Amino acid sequence: MVEPVEGLPDNVLGFRGIGRVTSEDYETVLIPAIEAKLAESKKVRFLYYLGEEFEGFDAGAMWDDAKVGLRHITEWERMAVVTDVEWIRGSVKVFGFIMPGHVRVFKNEELGKAIEWVSE
Repeated sequence: MVEPVEGLPDNVLGFRGIGRVTSEDYETVLIPAIEAKLAESKKVRFLYYLGEEFEGFDAGAMWDDAKVGLRHITEWERMAVVTDVEWIRGSVKVFGFIMPGHVRVFKNEELGKAIEWVSE
């Protein structure tokens, strides 16, 4: 499941993955929140925290993640991904180069630093 990260500035949309993140989480929570943010702003600053309680994505969630990322590829202003999961860290570093906005990966212990960076 995903839940909003509270206490972020108005210009930052943040979510925390807990347990197994599913395509239903994307379709009912993440994608509508991204679309709503884009309706009020041309660019999105996004924080995705996949901490200790994160167990993984189902295949549908990974597909939805790719679709929403590519559909709005020019609208990501800053994206901070916070995780210690190595395959996610590596994927973000590889695919972050194709995104026109700024993308950074942080370790779980750097959550505060990630929030500061994405909020600048």
